[in-house]
Order: sequence, then structure tokens, then C-alpha cells
Amino acid sequence: MCDSREEETIRRLRLLPDNKQEQKKSSGAMGWLGSGAVLLLLKGKALLSLLKLGKIAGPLISMLVSIWAYALVSPWEFAAGFVALLFVHEIGHVIAAKRIGLPVSAPLFIPFMGALITMKKQPLDAREEAYVAFGGPVLGSIGAAVVFGAAYYYHSPLLYSLAYIGFFLNLINLLPIHPLDGGRIATAVSRWLWLVGLVGGFVVILYLKSVLFFIIWLLFAYDLYKKYISQRKRNQGHAVLKSFLIPIENLQEQGYLIPGPEHRRDLPFTTYSDLERQQYVGVHWENLDYYGTTTMPVQSLIRKVRIAQLEQIYVDMKLHLKMQCEISFTVYDNEKYYEVPAASRWRYGIAYFALAGILGGMMYLVHVVGNVNL
Repeated sequence: MCDSREEETIRRLRLLPDNKQEQKKSSGAMGWLGSGAVLLLLKGKALLSLLKLGKIAGPLISMLVSIWAYALVSPWEFAAGFVALLFVHEIGHVIAAKRIGLPVSAPLFIPFMGALITMKKQPLDAREEAYVAFGGPVLGSIGAAVVFGAAYYYHSPLLYSLAYIGFFLNLINLLPIHPLDGGRIATAVSRWLWLVGLVGGFVVILYLKSVLFFIIWLLFAYDLYKKYISQRKRNQGHAVLKSFLIPIENLQEQGYLIPGPEHRRDLPFTTYSDLERQQYVGVHWENLDYYGTTTMPVQSLIRKVRIAQLEQIYVDMKLHLKMQCEISFTVYDNEKYYEVPAASRWRYGIAYFALAGILGGMMYLVHVVGNVNL
């Protein structure tokens, strides 16, 4: 992610070598990294699978557009390296998701906002969510460390600057604010970290003067309000109207008694969810030998299903009974989602704070060794 403060930072970084010797070394460094990238692409079976045109066209185009956009405010070498670091970060999420069987999309890059992946199936619990979230900062930090190693070997100001911004981006993503990685990791450590993120995130916004982070913080604050402040309202009863079409032409011929428009009654129902966590409600009207299903807008606890309106209509020249049912429900809050064993909470917590400390330390090391000033 990059906004006004980060653009100013990029412009202030010492990105160009001071003499011909350093230019030669910097060129060698970029060549070394480029060769490594080519070998990785050639030998990495996982990455080769991403190069199918149907899956890679969109992400590749978004990468090129992002490089072009960042090149407007910094040298193109820095822009390309910056987007490459974002790519490594997002691939970390992809690898983590694949390891636990969660299908995800390829990374999509948005200029001056960063990159993202979308999960085609939601995690089963907070541990899975935190595991996927950890993948990005872990692999992203390793990528930044590789760049730092190359910068130290080649004495390249450009690579020092890229290493610094790589460590910074992964550290800022550890803020315990949804939808940043830290906000998702906090679900497996302690949701009290969200309160820390609410206060600390505002301080970061004041420092970065970032419109993007301010929008993220506002959305996060509103989400917390909905989850905890308006909890009582959410637990109140809700209702939704659903329509069913019952073919009654044959029923009339068989002598069934068809109810009139004023008929009202409760109907027995069943409810279930599929693997995509879409909830269905099955309605059974025994007197008309009818069973129909409908979907629910959210995961819910169904209280009752009641006929609200009946109307006889013709569909494809055949008589049907259009039934409107009022489904009363309460929103289901899955607190079990956040039930994480104490040992796992400690492991995730130690890993979270250790990674944040390492990233902060690496930023300071780049500042001292590479003389990168912000």
C-alpha cells in the first residue's frame, strides 16, 4: 500500500548510485535478482501453474499497470522491485491457503493501494484465518531479507531502499486492524488486540497522513461498532419474505381443497448449509403435498415459517398457487469460530510479536548499514 506519506518517502530515498562503479554494482545486483527470478519461475512448479493465460492475464496486467503507476513517482527500477515485493507477500497468502485446502484467487494489484487475493471459501475457524494471514508477512519478510542481502553484497542504495520499504510494508500490515493481516491474526490471539489497533491505528494515520489508511480505519471502527456496540439490536428478531410456486392444477383435479387468499398458518421447516456455507430453508406443506427450498441472506437461527399471502396465478398456462412466507430468524453469531486452544493462542501471539519485532529491527539495521533515511 502506498499513499501521500509513502510517495514522499519514496522520493526522498537515495535510489541512484553516486559513481560509475556503484552503477556497475547496482546493475549487477538487478541482474542477479532478475536471474534468480527467472530460475524461480522455471523451476517452481507451483508458480508455473499460475502462468496459464486464463489465470495470469488479469494479475499480470494489473502488475504492469501498478509498475507504470509507481514509476510516475519513482525510478522504474524501484517501481518494479516494489511491485515484486508485493507479489511475494501475496504469494505467501496463496501458499498458506493452499496448504490448508482453501481455494484462493491469483493476486490482483491496485496502484497506490497494494495487492489482494480473494478466498473462494472462508476459513472454518480463527486458527485457519490467522494461518493464511501469517503467510503474507512471513514470506514477504523473507523476500525483503533476500533483497537486503543482495544490497549488502552489492552495496546498492536502490536495493537498500527496496529492502527498507519491504520491511516497512510487512510491518504496517501487522497492525491489528481488519482487513490488514494483523487484524486477521488477532482473531487467533485475542480480540482485545482490535482495541489496540483501533487506538494505535489512529496514531499511525496521523503519522502517515494516509487517506487510504484512514478509510481502512473508519471501516474497521464501524465493523467493531456493528459487532459489539449494536449487539443487542442484532440479536433481536428479523424476518424475510420468500416466495414459493405450488402447481395446483392437478391437485384440483384430484379433489384437493385449495386454501383461499386469507389462509394463514405456520409451516414445518428444515434448515441446512452446503460446503460454501450457504444456508437453505426447506418448507413442507403436507396438505398440498408440497416441499420447496429457499436461501437465507445470512447464517441464521430460524424461529418459524408462516404463510403471509396466497394468490392463484397462471405460469406457462398452468394454474399455480403463489405462496409468500414470512421466515422469522435471528442472526447466528458463531462464537465457536473464535474458540482457539490456549496453546495455539500462545504460539500465534509469540509468532506475531516476534515477527513485528524482527521487522522493526531489520528496518533499523537497513537504516544503519545502508544509510537509508526516512
